[in-house]
Amino acid sequence: MNPTTNYLESSLHLFRSYKSLGEKAMEQVPEEKLFWQFNPDSNSIATIVKHMAGNMHSRWTVFLHSDGEKPWRKRDAEFENDIRSRKEMMQVWEAGWKVLFDALEPITPEDFDKTIFIRKEPHSLIDAINRQLTHYASHVGQLIYLGKMLCAGTWKSLSIPKGQSETYDPKP
Repeated sequence: MNPTTNYLESSLHLFRSYKSLGEKAMEQVPEEKLFWQFNPDSNSIATIVKHMAGNMHSRWTVFLHSDGEKPWRKRDAEFENDIRSRKEMMQVWEAGWKVLFDALEPITPEDFDKTIFIRKEPHSLIDAINRQLTHYASHVGQLIYLGKMLCAGTWKSLSIPKGQSETYDPKP
């Protein structure tokens, strides 16, 4: 198999995995707590989702042919805590991920020779994908951390629960 095809499949797998982890974390959080902020300088779960989706729309729209920072993006507005329901938040979440997958799934080995611009800085295709993969992974980590705090005592581990490493047996 072509190394670029392997890389793309691996990246898509990781994006799907982080999307799933974020969803599993958000499912556990009661609706009213999705909008909680520790202080005015921090973000709620809903605000992190809004920012991620805004970034996804900007970065992945016409991904191979335009700068990833679109002139129509209103980044500062992404940090306004104005989503009002779980349903609205999940619609924003799904729309962002759809733009990402619609941009990545059709990539061909020939596309790996293209230069991708993000904020006028040139990136290889791999660097551009890695940049976004790590960005979204960090935000999914924030969603998980907030979920654990907001669901203290009822949180269900998304990996091996504490104290169960020795007895953990992954299903074949």
